[in-house]
Amino acid sequence: MNSAKLELTVGIFMLIGILCLGYLSIKLGKMELIGSNNYRISARFDSVSGLKPGARIELAGVEVGTVERIGLSNASGDQAEVTMKIKDGIKITDDVIASVRTSGIIGDKFIKLKPGGSDQLLKNGGKIRETESAIDIEELVSKFIHGKVD
Repeated sequence: MNSAKLELTVGIFMLIGILCLGYLSIKLGKMELIGSNNYRISARFDSVSGLKPGARIELAGVEVGTVERIGLSNASGDQAEVTMKIKDGIKITDDVIASVRTSGIIGDKFIKLKPGGSDQLLKNGGKIRETESAIDIEELVSKFIHGKVD
């Protein structure tokens, strides 16, 4: 009888441990199982060099969302289209400017949103019209070294 009780106790602890590992995996992987409190907007950039899915989106220095997907635009094919998940409750106006920035000198890339003065808000599926692409440091250094700086 003691053996069965011991095995049951160990089994319960193993089950609790597996559930805890699953919870941590979901939280650390930033996955969402049951719905999400986000809406999606998109923007087109000439270059998003170094930007990755999962990168943060900031408004006034506060993280308001993440980059969901990066791909080529279907319309033009020569621009990158970035789909962003913005937390519900964050109001983004239709004249916002989205720019790809770098944290520090060689840090991670993120998208910075600069609000405009419009009263019209972007809804789920909305598009940001004004964008600023990433500055390619390697290209600038290359121009400087080869004497092609304007």
